[in-house]
Amino acid sequence: MDDITFDKSRIIGFSDAIFSIAMTLLILEIAVPNVASVNEYGTWKILEARIPSFIGLVVSFLVTAIYWVAHLRLMKYVTDVDSKLLWLNIFLLLFVVLLPFSTAFYVGSFFLTGPYVFYCFNLAVIGLFNYLMIRYVVKKENGKTGLTGVLAKWHKARAINGILIWVISGILAFAFPIFSRFVFVFLFLIILLINRYYKKKMKRDL
Repeated sequence: MDDITFDKSRIIGFSDAIFSIAMTLLILEIAVPNVASVNEYGTWKILEARIPSFIGLVVSFLVTAIYWVAHLRLMKYVTDVDSKLLWLNIFLLLFVVLLPFSTAFYVGSFFLTGPYVFYCFNLAVIGLFNYLMIRYVVKKENGKTGLTGVLAKWHKARAINGILIWVISGILAFAFPIFSRFVFVFLFLIILLINRYYKKKMKRDL
């Protein structure tokens, strides 16, 4: 039974649907004000009150987009999907589906530590399953589909970055709650550095 393989195109299509639904649901967590509220408080007061929600939307949307692009890149190197890879993918999607809830939980209690730590945990676990998928594909394909050693290290470095940033941010939330909210910026900065480093390395190896 372990040698059963599954249709790669169906798994990619299903995964794309889950990512797109989760990313779309993020906007639904921002309450739309009614006319009476706008008349009473004014447009800018209403929008100001929703700043945490918009921050959560933008951060979660962009981070989910990074994981979706990583998923697309990785699946390009997969010849066939076996049971282990299938279940790693399913658990990855489970925590992607959870993200709209954890985002709403966090922004609904923006300055509380517990909800933010839960949010960081959710994103760190998505990163963990992303890394486990990459590690398994690298081992399984073993260079058969153009996944060179340098490319494999590039994928792993980006995945580890995602895990560490959210773990560090969650830990810092207990001692430095305000600062911890801005640690996510390093996620994007470090990705740029990783990309630059491995781009040079790939050019040298040509």
